[in-house]
Amino acid sequence: MSLQKNSGSVRRFAKLMKFAAWLQNIPNKITPPPFRLIQIGSAFWQSRVLHVAVRLDIASVLGDEYLAVDVIAARVSAQSDTIYRLLRMLTAMSVFEEVSSRVFKNNALSTYLREDNPNNVRAMILMHNSVEMSRPWYEQLEQGVRSGDVPFQISHGRELYAYMDEHAEFDALFARAMDSVEALTGDSFATDFDWGRFDRIIDVGGSKGSKSLAILKRHPQLTALVFDRNQVIQTAASYWVGKASPTLLSRLTFQAGDLLESVPAAKNDKDIYLLSAILHGMDDRNCVKVLRNLAGASADTGARIALMELVVPELKADFSSAAFDMQMFMATRGRERTLPEWQSLFDQSGLALEELVGLQSLGKMLVLRPKVPLS
Repeated sequence: MSLQKNSGSVRRFAKLMKFAAWLQNIPNKITPPPFRLIQIGSAFWQSRVLHVAVRLDIASVLGDEYLAVDVIAARVSAQSDTIYRLLRMLTAMSVFEEVSSRVFKNNALSTYLREDNPNNVRAMILMHNSVEMSRPWYEQLEQGVRSGDVPFQISHGRELYAYMDEHAEFDALFARAMDSVEALTGDSFATDFDWGRFDRIIDVGGSKGSKSLAILKRHPQLTALVFDRNQVIQTAASYWVGKASPTLLSRLTFQAGDLLESVPAAKNDKDIYLLSAILHGMDDRNCVKVLRNLAGASADTGARIALMELVVPELKADFSSAAFDMQMFMATRGRERTLPEWQSLFDQSGLALEELVGLQSLGKMLVLRPKVPLS
């Protein structure tokens, strides 16, 4: 019996994404090639002005008001003329709106930069434009392409997660950015997959447990165990105090550990492991380690394993998949994978792909079960 829900909506979403990809390619068709290449080559101008606007928190300052640049500048401790030039460029990018000469307000895009918007993407923009994440792109991408080494590691002298362990402020920013992913992906992971067939989620690499909580809200019979690094788990439970009901939180527990060493054991076929965008940050060798740990921990129980990951088309990959793959190359030893590439990892780990569940988001749910007990 399929774990797919909302199949009609998922199919419509897939068609809409194909249409959006076609629309995104229109500038390449109608803009003279030299000019289009210059546009692409200077696209970082856009990311940098957006980053500064978020750093200054202009969207929160505007709130629901219409404000003159002099007022905005005073509130963010900046120069009036430069604030105007910054906002003029952002408005030309359709971020913010100029309602009259030198008077601005938030619009449909900039409202997602407001601190008081629960679905804001501020942390994601700040993280991607941080010194930690931008330096490898600017300084070491070519060297990484030539040598095959990870640009982040060339820049910072250590791998991403080791760096985060040593830099608490960046670690916290990264965690907030990952939490904001739901503003991008929505709740389709909770609604398009039939979680009602299970009693317990084992959320491996689940950070503070935001995805687990979104699922628990919809399924009162479910409990969840969130398993992550000790640095994350130490503050995870206290993070939710006052933000979610005590009744809901009573169904959520936490356990610290290293998924490369072991994962919590499943009890029966009412357990399901969830790994959301975990394996794309790992090379094949570590993916197989984790998958074998999952196969061993679920052997003879009937428990399933659900990987929420991108599945890259084998031919003519869409821009989002290709861009995320380059981000993985820049920061980690991981990659976005095609279905045959995923299948190869499953074969090496003693796992069988039972079902590929579509979602109304960029990712899919790959549902696995052990082929045979591992010796």
